[in-house]
Amino acid sequence: MDKKKITIIIADDHPIMLRGLRKELEQAGYTIVGTAENGADALEAIVNLKPKIAFLDIEMPLLNGFEVIKQCREKNLKTNFIVMTYHKEKSFVVQAKKLGIDGYLLKEDSMEDIENCIATVLNNEIYYSNSFDNNFEISVEDELKKVALLTPSERKIIRLISQDKSSAEISELLFVSARTIQKHRTNIIEKLNLEPAPDTLIKWAKEYKEVIFSM
Repeated sequence: MDKKKITIIIADDHPIMLRGLRKELEQAGYTIVGTAENGADALEAIVNLKPKIAFLDIEMPLLNGFEVIKQCREKNLKTNFIVMTYHKEKSFVVQAKKLGIDGYLLKEDSMEDIENCIATVLNNEIYYSNSFDNNFEISVEDELKKVALLTPSERKIIRLISQDKSSAEISELLFVSARTIQKHRTNIIEKLNLEPAPDTLIKWAKEYKEVIFSM
């Protein structure tokens, strides 16, 4: 596709970052149709201008990048969403995957990475920064799918387990018998495809705490 036909909106509350990215993209031949320094203005611009791509910082005033994307998705907009952030934490990647974000870049990434991301998302493929370990992305995706198999009761229990609650404590909090909690724990281990060792579940719950609380 002709780069001039690729319309882009950029939203970032850091003016230097905003101007810098705009300059780089314009010099590369893309068409910048709008910029915004907060999430509310970004949402309005995306709704009105319907760009092919929106680059969004995650942490912005009024609405964060994820909230902007969620509202745009609800309006069935065709825009491809790429977040640009300093955040590498699992919790942010979990949120991105849940929203079905098209691209996830880090602000340390090069212009070559940015252009690769643009080409990838316009080809209806997902792009995550090369700074991420591919195994990390796959593990987050896989665990999200597993947690989705748990019942509401099982999710309550696994959240409490991640907070170091014992079976006896969970039993009291949920007003059920310890035997019932133990049965739930067995079912959770099976659904998560974990080894039935005594500390397996607590280790998993702590490692994937962000995944558990995202559901």
